Amino acid sequence: MAISTKVCSHLENLQIIRSDIYQCDECVALGDTWVHLRICQTCGGVHCCDSSKNKHATKHFLRSGHPVVISAEPGESWAWCYQDNTFTNY
Repeated sequence: MAISTKVCSHLENLQIIRSDIYQCDECVALGDTWVHLRICQTCGGVHCCDSSKNKHATKHFLRSGHPVVISAEPGESWAWCYQDNTFTNY
């Protein structure tokens, strides 16, 4: 599936939600680790990325329908919309 370079309405109207939490609570509960963290831009939940074993950010989207995450990684300023397969820097 191709990633669109056109910004969708979810990303156009994005109001950034940040978090002071720097862990995937679901991975911690399982005794697992993660590669990178993502922050849901609907509820503020912090979840592991798709490079991580458990892919909790994607699972959160599939469960909740919350379409947008941002990177929680220091120095990164980008957002991804699962629903529309679109990406933007902010």
